[in-house]
Amino acid sequence: MDFSEQDVDNFGGDGARQSSSSSSSSSSSSRSSSNGSDGGETSSAGSGSGSASASGSSSEGEDNGEEVDKRTHGYEERDLFGSDSDEKDLFGSDNEDYCKTLAISPYPVPVLPAIRNNNNQNRGGFGRGRWQNDRGAGILPRPGPYPQRHNYGYGSKFNNRHDERFVSELKLSKSEETLSRKCIAFQEPCELACYSRVEGGDVCFDDRSLRLFKRLITEDVGADLNEGYDTFIEKKDLGSEGFGDLLAAIRNRNIPLGNIHFVTFRNNLNKILATAYIRHEPWEMGVHKRNGVVYLDVHKLPERPQSDLDRRRCYWGYCFESLATEDPRRADGEGIHHIDANAEYCSVIKTKLGAHRILMGAEMDCCDSTDDGRRFYVELKTSRELDYHTEERYEREKLLKFWIQSFLAGVPYIVIGFRDDGGRLVRTERLRTKDITQRVKMKNYWQGGVCLAFADEVLCWLYGTVKENEDYILQFAPPFTRLELLQAQSCPDAISGHVQQL
Repeated sequence: MDFSEQDVDNFGGDGARQSSSSSSSSSSSSRSSSNGSDGGETSSAGSGSGSASASGSSSEGEDNGEEVDKRTHGYEERDLFGSDSDEKDLFGSDNEDYCKTLAISPYPVPVLPAIRNNNNQNRGGFGRGRWQNDRGAGILPRPGPYPQRHNYGYGSKFNNRHDERFVSELKLSKSEETLSRKCIAFQEPCELACYSRVEGGDVCFDDRSLRLFKRLITEDVGADLNEGYDTFIEKKDLGSEGFGDLLAAIRNRNIPLGNIHFVTFRNNLNKILATAYIRHEPWEMGVHKRNGVVYLDVHKLPERPQSDLDRRRCYWGYCFESLATEDPRRADGEGIHHIDANAEYCSVIKTKLGAHRILMGAEMDCCDSTDDGRRFYVELKTSRELDYHTEERYEREKLLKFWIQSFLAGVPYIVIGFRDDGGRLVRTERLRTKDITQRVKMKNYWQGGVCLAFADEVLCWLYGTVKENEDYILQFAPPFTRLELLQAQSCPDAISGHVQQL
């Protein structure tokens, strides 16, 4: 096989580059090869012409070998770009085209058009719907009796930097990956005191309202959770008065507060830890620093009026708690009636999150005991029966809240009653608190360590920002990108009276 012919077929003009870099001796050998074989003439002709086909060059080389030889010499003596680059400087003074080129172009700099979002043609580009903010003033006003909304979503309603009450902010900028690298120590919760609120609202500093868990709860599967709804007594909003009962229990047991950083209900910590993942639920709490201790008071945000179905769903939870606990006043086979949501048992617990010592009150549903008589608490929850569409949200949000609430207070077990849309108990499930994180870890829904790391950052920022004898409001509000600390006008009487009695 002729290798020169193979080079032409596979590489095209590479043979020309090889002949251009050869010396005069290689050109003479090229001349001899062009006279000796047809394949060599084809390669030389293809190199010289650069545009003729291989077959045309071959036939032309057979007729006139001398002409091919001249083309080959001519190509070798010229530069690849048609000029002698060794003798002529492109940027020298002898290049007239270069000398006449202006330093500044006479043509204007092109301006690119604004980028528009073409993903949703039906709704238009920017803005809400088809009302785009980058097209200038419209010819026609916005339809309807409503006034024009300028800078919607970024006005004073959502930006409290212009609010005279604004003090500080904590932007939620750290990612889950960054928070997961932090290892925050959490001390095992230790119960120091307790108190009970009985029917009628009186508070006693003992455990008389603590109920015992009924281990045979599975026998009640199929029960109607609507039973006794007509006699249900809803829970009253005590406001700061409920916080005063917690502070009274602390004083009753003479618990020292010299090394305590935060005194709060568990509910406030639940909100902070859950905000690491749940960024669409607003909340706020009162912040009051006295004698080096920060008191976090529970604030209840306004809610929409509840429908009868909403009240029934709330009652189903209380009814399940009554079913899952022993009641000596209820005889065997007797129906559930006269449930008072105001009766409760609260445990006063000391723990430590990161560098901050916390004293918190936590309402407990019931308790059980081990074989050796050691008492432990059990959390009772209700949920709608799961299906393919609701299971993921249940594990992402509800299990997160269940875990936070039980983990903070050291509750080892959670018993969940699943009901249908009509309020009938369909099944029960017992979960170990420490197993919940393993359940969601494989699905990468959330991490308990991220919640602790986020809460540690919030508590460090909060304790270092608030000043002695000053009052604030900590809130998480739309557009849900930061925690905001606002100045408050007063301190609740429950906290002021507590400080005076210390």
